[in-house]
Amino acid sequence: MGAGIPSGAQGVDLSRHRPNVGVVLARSDCKVWLGRRADVSGPHNWQFPQGGVDGGESFEAAALRELAEETGVVSARILAQTKEWLAYDFPPGHAGSKVARGWVGQKQMWFLARFVGEETEIDVGAHHHIEFDAWRWADLEETPDLVVPFKRATYVRVVETFAPLLRVA
Repeated sequence: MGAGIPSGAQGVDLSRHRPNVGVVLARSDCKVWLGRRADVSGPHNWQFPQGGVDGGESFEAAALRELAEETGVVSARILAQTKEWLAYDFPPGHAGSKVARGWVGQKQMWFLARFVGEETEIDVGAHHHIEFDAWRWADLEETPDLVVPFKRATYVRVVETFAPLLRVA
């Protein structure tokens, strides 16, 4: 397991935020993996793999499971994890199953992982529920401008947290 990194939700009541994990998957050249959301129109429809934590599942196990389900990637090595939750609220009028279950947003533990496989391993259609319809490699610093606006502040924090580590890992 990698280093714990302090993050931003100390002292905030997050009891109505769904527990979640996010994964920044990086190649050896420091480019990071982004998926284009299959159900979201552009231009802000790119994001990192993320998903819920199953009961009794560790954050690291959830991150690796979500990464495999959404991207097909199993050849990844965890380098670092945020120490505390990074959270965002769903915007007003946001619909979906998470809102219907009473969640007001998501609280996330984020992981930085090194991709150690071959690109032929990547398969966004690997899981029965397709999250992404395309993927690409990008610079970490450009990702906040590519995600839906209500997740942007979280992505800025992810960039601030993992950029220094990415350059030395």
